[in-house]
Amino acid sequence: MSKTLTAHREHPRRFEDFKFVYPVLSRRSRGISIGLNTNPDKACNFDCVYCQVDRTKPAETRWFDVEGAEAELRALLDIVKARELAKFPPFDAVPERLLRLNDVALSGDGEPTTLKNFSGVVEMVTRCTPRHVKIILITDASGLDREDVKRGLELMDAHHGEVWAKLDAGTEEHFKAVNRTSVPFRRILNNLTETARNRPIAIQSLFLRLFGRGPGAEEIAAYCDRLTAIMAAGGQIKFVQVCTMARQSMAQVNSTPAGPFVGALTDAEVDAIADCVRLRTGLPTESFYGA
Repeated sequence: MSKTLTAHREHPRRFEDFKFVYPVLSRRSRGISIGLNTNPDKACNFDCVYCQVDRTKPAETRWFDVEGAEAELRALLDIVKARELAKFPPFDAVPERLLRLNDVALSGDGEPTTLKNFSGVVEMVTRCTPRHVKIILITDASGLDREDVKRGLELMDAHHGEVWAKLDAGTEEHFKAVNRTSVPFRRILNNLTETARNRPIAIQSLFLRLFGRGPGAEEIAAYCDRLTAIMAAGGQIKFVQVCTMARQSMAQVNSTPAGPFVGALTDAEVDAIADCVRLRTGLPTESFYGA
């Protein structure tokens, strides 16, 4: 395995002594993404079967400290700007062309839109981040209807922002099996549609093998229909990312590690889904493969 590939697969939430900010060699961004772990307490309103966060171990930090995160973000931005990131493993094995700063992403060990002061966090990020660097919200879409989140999205709109929203299913049955949440599927679809009416959004979708079976043709057709419905209602979708598992699941199924029950699709299966999306929706679509 190449060291660059290893860097792609390692997404540690800690960088040196930082608690909230971490650098990632992002295969989707094709460069360095600085992540903000907005949920260091590991609290999340989804319990996806493919989640890489180990929630069996207690969190080291119980809350998101905006001032502390700002200090860490400024320090890491300075490190990247000075081209000093290559001094730290695994980035010391990464080609220089991949060490460019592409974005600052609100993501981490839970759902960013559950933050009580989401708009305040966005304001802090926009204050620190150079204007040419994108600010990305990676979200499960459950909280996009909150008024404070809407204010934060408007701030992002004014600062080169993008919403990358999860949609892993076309049917409610598959949604419940994969994302395992009490949030209604209809709410997710409504939030995606309303958000996309106000700005173009990206859709990130992860498909996998669950109990030995990948998603069937009917499920993928229903998924494509959901994308089409968003656009028919006036929503704008910039692109779709069709992914599969690239790292080991740390989720639990009936108090048992999910690892034996979930797995990556083959490259050909991922490409077949991406081809279906292009054919049925006309949307720009990329494939991202597993291990």
